[in-house]
Amino acid sequence: MSIKLTILEQMTQVAREQGRTLAPLRDDLALLDSGLDSLGIAVLVARLEDRLGTDPFTNSEDVHFPVTLGDFVKAYENGAP
Repeated sequence: MSIKLTILEQMTQVAREQGRTLAPLRDDLALLDSGLDSLGIAVLVARLEDRLGTDPFTNSEDVHFPVTLGDFVKAYENGAP
């Protein structure tokens, strides 16, 4: 499964578990408008670290936090081992 599909699958699962409704998931969607709150994003990042073996937000000294879903996916694609 691709990194992007893994991220989208995990976002959907976290939203379902937290009783949240996700906005349509597009690359230009602002993460703040995704439907996940800060706890949901934290859970997502922790799960992605387990699944993908990386956390691009702690593995790099030059961290740029993503604004859009596309930026979020690129951070993982660029940080993949």
